[in-house]
Amino acid sequence: MIDITAILEKTKEVAVLAGNFIRTESENFNVDNVEHKGFNDLVSYVDKQAEKIIVDNLSQLLPEAGFITEEGTAENNGEAYSWIIDPLDGTTNFVHGIPVYAVSIALIHKNELQLGVVYEVNRDECFYAQKDRGAFCNGKPIKVSQAPSLGDSLIATGFPYYDFGLMQKYLAILESMMKKTHGLRRLGSAAVDLCYVACGRVEGYFEYNLNSYDVAAGALIVTEAGGKVTDFDGGSNYVFGREIIASNGKIQEEMLGEIQIFKKS
Repeated sequence: MIDITAILEKTKEVAVLAGNFIRTESENFNVDNVEHKGFNDLVSYVDKQAEKIIVDNLSQLLPEAGFITEEGTAENNGEAYSWIIDPLDGTTNFVHGIPVYAVSIALIHKNELQLGVVYEVNRDECFYAQKDRGAFCNGKPIKVSQAPSLGDSLIATGFPYYDFGLMQKYLAILESMMKKTHGLRRLGSAAVDLCYVACGRVEGYFEYNLNSYDVAAGALIVTEAGGKVTDFDGGSNYVFGREIIASNGKIQEEMLGEIQIFKKS
């Protein structure tokens, strides 16, 4: 029998270990070391080495698990358990010296998230959750905001950076949200956005064209903090469905209504 609680404790240590490496490298990072995986899709040796640190350690922790990783250090072997890893969520921020980026690690079992850890490097904040055990930050329980409506809410989002085919629809959503909320924030890290929903710093977050490693850990942390997470249709395909809405639960229906602009031809 796998002890998820014990594995979570070790996973937190691995996330911090990788985060400490990222923090050290940030002090003397040279933009000449940046590579382009695609248009506006940046990667550096820091991403790759951080992922190697994580994979090497998690392979020892749970040898039977497969991997879904951003930088391809390890591949998913189709096992019942899989680690979903983003070694540096917010690479563009890191490259430009903007202090919002994180290590994100989740463990999934047969499409059900079991644990999630997000270590925000610059604030030294370790957010984590285990299925049905609540959500925490640096050892303290966290809960979503109790704001009752969009009009009382601050919303986080992400902007398209290479797929601009739905730009006009997205701009329409942004315009509507600007008029109906306290404002919009684009932090540049989906993992951090989700954790900020979980601890009540923002009431909601939405974005499309995402990958599983961007959202898996943060999504579990939100739900365990009392929030609600869905895809743009209100369904449950948000880990692999490339779109997500997360909120304190109280504004979820309002956010879904706004996002329906996306679904209209």
